[in-house]
Amino acid sequence: QVQLVESGGGLVQVGDSLRLSCAASGLTFATVTMGWFRQAPGKERECVAAIKWNNIYYADSVKGRFTISRDNAKNTVYLSMNSLKPEDTAIYYCAARSSRWGGLTSSRDDYDFWGQGTQVTVSS
Repeated sequence: QVQLVESGGGLVQVGDSLRLSCAASGLTFATVTMGWFRQAPGKERECVAAIKWNNIYYADSVKGRFTISRDNAKNTVYLSMNSLKPEDTAIYYCAARSSRWGGLTSSRDDYDFWGQGTQVTVSS
């Protein structure tokens, strides 16, 4: 049984920082691609960052502000967010591919497992 559990969301002010965590179980964690997605009301779910080994993807909207990392010993992937903007307000989801052979991708259709989401709200 694969489970992804996000934590760390909350209400912050413009310019603040926040770190999201995703604890994974039921996966060969170190070998699979992990991603962070977000979805704002009325918008499509979009990938903000993804990681597989030493390959990393960032969306242009978060590049230079967000950092994705993983601790394989803890089966946890993180998203560190700095200089937060109101536009960052969304539900943030952790996602995983099912195969160790799956490469780095930003397409939500390529991900097979999803967490429940954690709300990030940036007030102005």
